[in-house]
Amino acid sequence: MEKKYDVTALGELLIDFAVNGESEQGNQLFEACPGGAPCNVLAMLNKLGRKTAFIGKVGDDQFGKLLKDTITNTGIEAKGLVMDQDIHTTLAFVHTFPDGDREFSFYRKPGADMMLKEEEVDYDLIRQSKVFHFGTLSMTDEPVKTATKRALSVAKEAGCMITFDPNLRPPLWKTLDEAKEQMEYGFENCDVLKISDNEIQFVSGEEDYDKGIKYLQEKYQIPLIFLTMGKEGSRAYYKNLRVEQPGFTVKAIETTGAGDTFCGCSINGVLKYGLDNLDEEKLKEILTYANAGAALITMKKGAIRSMPEPQNIKELIGE
Repeated sequence: MEKKYDVTALGELLIDFAVNGESEQGNQLFEACPGGAPCNVLAMLNKLGRKTAFIGKVGDDQFGKLLKDTITNTGIEAKGLVMDQDIHTTLAFVHTFPDGDREFSFYRKPGADMMLKEEEVDYDLIRQSKVFHFGTLSMTDEPVKTATKRALSVAKEAGCMITFDPNLRPPLWKTLDEAKEQMEYGFENCDVLKISDNEIQFVSGEEDYDKGIKYLQEKYQIPLIFLTMGKEGSRAYYKNLRVEQPGFTVKAIETTGAGDTFCGCSINGVLKYGLDNLDEEKLKEILTYANAGAALITMKKGAIRSMPEPQNIKELIGE
């Protein structure tokens, strides 16, 4: 089948509410920011000129309509987005601490994103795509868990490159063992893994990142692993190469979407060079670009509408 799209992602699309000041009465004001990791990744890829499509579910409510309009306006193909008549759009409230760290309160018991059924998935979008991207939040509950696994098998059959970002959110799992199990399912099936420092420690039980990655490489034979380390920068592990690039220093206000921006930039780099032809120089270039993109988004609130422009990424690297 002709590959019409560069990347199709399946997963959660939701509203991230970020604190944005106080009212005259002294109440916290929240800003409704469209988000959800898989779609954030697509939004970045769109900025980089890639054709993308999204598969997921939102409520047929005001927030769901806002999300549908947002991704359509961003240029993401939305025909795979299903509107649920009964269950509301998933909401997340982001509480940011003075050091920029954050915690989430989720309104998702249930949320529409969990309700995607396998018969509602637009499998042709996947077949028409070079890359299929997913995370673990579409595997916390049924029916979306079955839908995700079926979508993945269709993607493998169609010869898509599989990219995976576990995006661990402990509050959304019944148990952390279950979270680990679904992360392992992703590791078994992906060609490219993007994982964060705390996730590698969680899943490998190793304090040292290199040891944790080695454990993953030996157990799952993942061709390419990107490790993000916050403001410390990132690493790529590919065949026998280990490449590291430092992060960029910016005045961060919140980190929502930083990992997804990194992920979108790095998938773009792999699409540019191909998974088989990477070397140290190309990996350094991919990491530098992704680090710069991730740094820039921490200067704004929200994710989908805050993705950095390629021009600004180039300028930051040039500085």
